[in-house]
Amino acid sequence: MDNLWIAALDPADRQRIEPHLTERPFAQGQMLYDAGEAVSEVWFPMSGVVSLMTIVDDDRMIETAAIGREGLVGVTCGPLNARAASRAIAQVEGVSACCPSDVFADALADSEGMRTALAKFTESLFAQVQQAAACNAQHRLDERLARWLLTIHDRADDDRFVLTQADIAGMLGVRRATVSEVGSELEDRGLIRRGRGWVEVLDRKALEGASCQCYGLMRGVMKDLGVPRPNKPR
Repeated sequence: MDNLWIAALDPADRQRIEPHLTERPFAQGQMLYDAGEAVSEVWFPMSGVVSLMTIVDDDRMIETAAIGREGLVGVTCGPLNARAASRAIAQVEGVSACCPSDVFADALADSEGMRTALAKFTESLFAQVQQAAACNAQHRLDERLARWLLTIHDRADDDRFVLTQADIAGMLGVRRATVSEVGSELEDRGLIRRGRGWVEVLDRKALEGASCQCYGLMRGVMKDLGVPRPNKPR
């Protein structure tokens, strides 16, 4: 499976980075880099999901963006070669192509097309961050949970993915007991099914109906910018 951002580049631009790529798996819960660290590599997920986490305090953090094979991780959290402003954690295990950041910086310097592609993706990512902030502040938890599950479902390789109640609570910045209660409501409506450490999407269309409008707005921004969108709904 390819990374869609790389696949959308012109052949000459792909050649600038492809010889330098190293394939590397990542496990669920793995931290790719932490806030405040210098980012030495650019990650291009080919499968799986990476969450960008904003640190609230020593015990809490909240997801502000999710990135799958439609994008890249490592240069969109701050200026290239600067220190990361957020923590990058693998939400769903997968495989990434990794490129040294200095190689990617040189490629950007030499190619206007790559700079444009990166700018479009970065703009769509910032829109996702802004929409997530508004969603977390204004919408009901059941709508937020539906929106978040759709975001993960878009980028996962299957209808069932490994997630615990604690994982979801951490992403949404709420208590685990609250997530369990709201998840039961979605399950009772036949939208999802849950087991010990996993969640399965049963009715994608109904889940979209249960979500707030933020999900559709986020996908619309990607379409308008011409950014490769995550996997099509199954």
